[in-house]
Amino acid sequence: MKNSDWDLDFRFGQDGEQYVAHLVETVEVKTDRRWKETGNLYIEIYCYSTNTQGWYPSGLLATKASHWAFNLEGTVLIVPVVVLKDACTRFGRRINCEIPPNHSTGFLITVDNLMESTKTYLSQSSPDEPCSEQ
Repeated sequence: MKNSDWDLDFRFGQDGEQYVAHLVETVEVKTDRRWKETGNLYIEIYCYSTNTQGWYPSGLLATKASHWAFNLEGTVLIVPVVVLKDACTRFGRRINCEIPPNHSTGFLITVDNLMESTKTYLSQSSPDEPCSEQ
């Protein structure tokens, strides 16, 4: 008969809590109002400035965050920025968003695309450090 691994599970849980607490300080949060309707997430990479009459890097190209969070009506998906960049590179469909006054350009990906990139990222991570950044 095996004894409980409560002490190991407890420590693993605490490590997870510390990881999430750290994310709060380093995450960029985006709320996509149309994701349920379109099935897509929009990731901005450039924005047009009416002041300078030119485009500048924004969103994913300008973020200093280590992680990106999608607030999807109360469900939050948080992924490392490296995973989001991979999803945009592998699956993204480039589009222009011409909603005045802040025109932008970016990528559309699906939640499934994001999860596929997450699986790839996790398969390349060390199994001993499931929450480590690469």
